[in-house]
Amino acid sequence: MSALKSNIGVFAAFTIIGAWLVSIIFLMDMQLSFSNPMIYLMILVQMHLYTGLFITAHDAMHGTVSSNKLLNNVIGQLCTILYACFPFKKLYIKHHEHHAHVHTDNDPDYHQGSFIVWYFNFIREYISWWQIVLMAIIFNILKLWVAESNLLLFWVLPSLLSTLQLFYFGTWVPHHGEHDNEYQSRSQGKNHIVAFLSCYFFGYHYEHHDSPGTPWWRLWKLKEANK
Repeated sequence: MSALKSNIGVFAAFTIIGAWLVSIIFLMDMQLSFSNPMIYLMILVQMHLYTGLFITAHDAMHGTVSSNKLLNNVIGQLCTILYACFPFKKLYIKHHEHHAHVHTDNDPDYHQGSFIVWYFNFIREYISWWQIVLMAIIFNILKLWVAESNLLLFWVLPSLLSTLQLFYFGTWVPHHGEHDNEYQSRSQGKNHIVAFLSCYFFGYHYEHHDSPGTPWWRLWKLKEANK
């Protein structure tokens, strides 16, 4: 990885982490009124930032956040902790199994059921009981200083919605059904604004499998090259 690409990767990572942190601090103190459209907008913004945390961790799994392995992995672990107390190493192993055995019974991300069945199988594959317990403990500690309604609306709900966003654009759409390429994946149509807003260009999924060493912020260039 070039020094420039490494620096951009670190900058992109800390931009997302910083935006998430500033947003969550602001939202924890926000006065709630369900007639205020800003609440619903901020839920979506926070969902997108949660997705950004996971996409950053995903890039770290491919070693594309930083050429410094320690820094790369620290950023990856930080993002998975902020997202939902995931162990980075476990996600790293499972994600590389996905790339090695895509669309087979050995692919931890693959399931032959319907959208709902596949989604819950996907969640069960990655979330453990100790994570749920740990998140519940953190939630109850935060309740000492933050209103429960704010925690539910801006900490819990966006992270749950983010799992749907990641699953739909990063697993279901690219991998369900049959495909005529070696990566058993498809990409969404070329629209870079939609691709970024939907899942940080992760909908360009064939391009990701074809070049897993390309960070999320350069996937649009691969899409341009494949037009």
